Amino acid sequence: MITPFSLLLSALAALSSVSGRPLQKNAIESRQNGPYTLRQVGGANTKELRVYLEKDGQPISFWHDVPLRPEGAPANVVNMVVEIPRWTNSKIETNRPEALSEPCIEIVHPELHDADAEHLPDPIWHDLKDDQPRFVQNVFPFKSYQWLYGSIPQTWESPNEPHQLTGFPGDNDPIDIGQDPGFRGQVKTVKLFGGVLVLDGDETDWKLFGIDVNDPLADAINTLEDVEKYKPGLLDAAKYWWTVYKVPRGDGVIPLGFDGNWVDGNVVTQVLDHGYAYWQGLVRGEVDRNEISVNQTSTPDATVGYIAPAEAEAKLEIPHAKWAQDAEVPAWSKEWSFVKDGKVVQQTP
Repeated sequence: MITPFSLLLSALAALSSVSGRPLQKNAIESRQNGPYTLRQVGGANTKELRVYLEKDGQPISFWHDVPLRPEGAPANVVNMVVEIPRWTNSKIETNRPEALSEPCIEIVHPELHDADAEHLPDPIWHDLKDDQPRFVQNVFPFKSYQWLYGSIPQTWESPNEPHQLTGFPGDNDPIDIGQDPGFRGQVKTVKLFGGVLVLDGDETDWKLFGIDVNDPLADAINTLEDVEKYKPGLLDAAKYWWTVYKVPRGDGVIPLGFDGNWVDGNVVTQVLDHGYAYWQGLVRGEVDRNEISVNQTSTPDATVGYIAPAEAEAKLEIPHAKWAQDAEVPAWSKEWSFVKDGKVVQQTP
């Protein structure tokens, strides 16, 4: 898997923007998304789904072109790319090695040739399992993701060496994050206050918690203690969910680092600094990039991957928006799984 640091933005934000209804045509372009617009190809819950990011009408990279922080922001304030809105369980990710998956290229843009594949940017897509869209099972008492889940741009959990804080290599993802309702491809600014280390497969996989800077509680929540004060039970619920959410699919309980304790904002800042440094080495061509695309339009002096914004659409052969019917979410993904002692309790007598 290849992603930036993840961000959990769910239960700490306002509850007004969640909708389980399929988006109507052009609805995605009309949503407020700062200086960015979105270009969608294919319907939700399908293998064809691709969401591209645009600025001034030109395609850019979610990962490499959106800055880590807004200009002048303090160290604990970062940009977040929303991949999975709260209360949904479609496994949506930023697809960094898109070019290596020939079937995906044919689905998105049949006219592409293999020689063009390496030039594709990193759209948001629906992750696949056994060549079918992947969904995360509901573990009782939760309804899918309890937060807005996504990634922090310009960060990377490098798999090339053990990380200083954890002793484990990265899972080849940029740093993950998440927490309030939102929409696929949204870019928002969040304030971080803590995190938990998930050791999935003995790899460094940070889950960093934050709150939208425009949330009504943003000024009041600055620490983990503040979260417990205003949202009691959220932190314990989050830790539990991260350990068991893969159990229904047949995996074991996932251990947490630091003896299962939360780390505070000071550690989170160190995590971000390390992730940004790993990312810089990646886009400068200084490290093994594990076949990750580093194409971007914002850093002309980069040693690899730079494409002038006005040339990106033609040179990278980015497909035009092409709307399709959203597919139904499979019935099994709406059911609850009950987990006890690390195992699913069967629901048949």
